[in-house]
Amino acid sequence: MVISQTPLRVSLLGGGTDLAAFYQREDGRVVSSSIDKYVYVIVKGRFDDLIVLNYSRKEVVERVEDIKHDLIREAIGKAGIEKGVEVTTLADIPSEGSGLGSSSSITVGLLNAFHTYEGNHKSAAELAREACEIEIDILGRPIGKQDQYIAAYGGVCMLGFEKGGEVTVEKLTFSESQRCRLGENLLLFYTNRTRSASRILAEQRAKTQDNFHILRQMKQHAVEARKHLINNSFDTIGLLMRETWECKKQLAQSISDPEIDELYDRALSSGAVGGKIAGAGGGGFLLLYCPLERQRELREALSHIRELPFGLDRFGTKIIFNMGR
Repeated sequence: MVISQTPLRVSLLGGGTDLAAFYQREDGRVVSSSIDKYVYVIVKGRFDDLIVLNYSRKEVVERVEDIKHDLIREAIGKAGIEKGVEVTTLADIPSEGSGLGSSSSITVGLLNAFHTYEGNHKSAAELAREACEIEIDILGRPIGKQDQYIAAYGGVCMLGFEKGGEVTVEKLTFSESQRCRLGENLLLFYTNRTRSASRILAEQRAKTQDNFHILRQMKQHAVEARKHLINNSFDTIGLLMRETWECKKQLAQSISDPEIDELYDRALSSGAVGGKIAGAGGGGFLLLYCPLERQRELREALSHIRELPFGLDRFGTKIIFNMGR
């Protein structure tokens, strides 16, 4: 039996510049962090030759190609597993449409668990690259590359997306107290609805040419954020998030709406310095930067929606149990 644990993430700044429509013309930059909310993949050998899958539904099949869950099908195929295995996925939060990178975390976690089950160690770079191949190249999802890399590497990172397709990962180093201080100022509130990231990102991708100047500005926000994070000037991150949200709303029609705008305005008037909808937009979680002394007021103002307490994590995907085959 093998169990992998893979973190979800909060994307702070630069999202959208990790899409090929942007970085094939100009290098992209994203600042993102793993968080202490996880997806788990359990892989266990079976006495018979069946492939049994347990997620939000149950599948029992005889051949890999008959698996309906596309991420499991492609990941198990990449690892070379053909039969006689049971796979269970679990998550700390509902995974669909959360905006916390759950699909890519699942993909990375599946690959890590399957390769380990087969006795093969894969580096973070290899896991991230294979996850991108599955989601973007094979399944054709209109997504970027940041989620796969932050899930694989973990920590607070500056991710670079180069014109040739190469991805660079710079882990920003903090003391544990500094990491806690940054994390304490970030809050997540659930908007009580999910959304289709693919639909929003497909519209955003189609409009990249027209919005290139906006995306370039968002990239600059990420570059500036790196400097402030290194210097521990954390409050500036909130201001940059506020600026980048105003930019992001222009990228696609469904990123925001009057209900989200009302939540956001209420948060700003109650102590938040800035924030944004996590992920593609349109629903999921609202990520806010708020100093400790104003958080009680902010929580009272948003008491009608659920908060997700979280912290920043230092680690990417890892194997937490391995009994071998």
